[in-house]
Amino acid sequence: MPTYILLSTTTDEGAETIKMKPERIKEVNKELEAMGVKVLAQYAVLGPYDFVNIVEGPDTATMLRVSVNMGSRGSVKILTLPAVHIDEFIAGLK
Repeated sequence: MPTYILLSTTTDEGAETIKMKPERIKEVNKELEAMGVKVLAQYAVLGPYDFVNIVEGPDTATMLRVSVNMGSRGSVKILTLPAVHIDEFIAGLK
């Protein structure tokens, strides 16, 4: 399956939810899986983004649905980046 990087920033509402119920983060991961996306790794980070998720999804349409669904809740803003493993990238250049 293709790999995607999700860079997310919580809104004030999302930050409050995490503060009151940190386990909500793992619940969202289960929701992603129900939409066909497998979470490979997840990091909380400092800087312009709050979380970095590395996920696998079946296709771009699924990732669009995930981004719209998650963004429509008002608790997070997501930047989705398609990712290509470096070996695949190098092979494609030959």
